[in-house]
Amino acid sequence: MRIQEIIRRPLITEKSTELRDDRNIVAFQVDRRANKIEIRRAVEAQFGVKVSEVRVASMHGKTRRQGRYVGRQPDWKKAYVRLADGEKQIEFFEGV
Repeated sequence: MRIQEIIRRPLITEKSTELRDDRNIVAFQVDRRANKIEIRRAVEAQFGVKVSEVRVASMHGKTRRQGRYVGRQPDWKKAYVRLADGEKQIEFFEGV
């Protein structure tokens, strides 16, 4: 799996913003097949930071209805990445 395919997108929520500000933890949606080692290497390569810890959680896709039709969103995986002490924050919206 290529490094560019592992990280899908950053998760920008209230919880992830608080974690980033208080504990230097950044949240990402990642490929379901990726493991902790691959996630660590992808973050370090793409953002140029040192990672001290990676935690992953598998999320179940939600069931959605539209009238009588029922659909289901796919399952996905998220990763909480703790940056090493002294590392700069990853800025997703620079100059906005």
